[in-house]
Amino acid sequence: MKPAELRSMTEDQLNKLETELYTEWRNLRFQESVGQLTNNARIRTIRKDIARILTIRHERVLDAELGN
Repeated sequence: MKPAELRSMTEDQLNKLETELYTEWRNLRFQESVGQLTNNARIRTIRKDIARILTIRHERVLDAELGN
């Protein structure tokens, strides 16, 4: 997901998306451990999306603190 798309989301939408991504990530890690995972790249994509969400949240906190 692109950062611009994430920035346009509300905090509730980001929370919901983050929860969904963590759930999918956990399931993929389990599949990987038992040898059933077929798309290894999806784990990396999910991790990066979660990192983007956390970064955008942090940017919002900093903007609020600095009053920008």
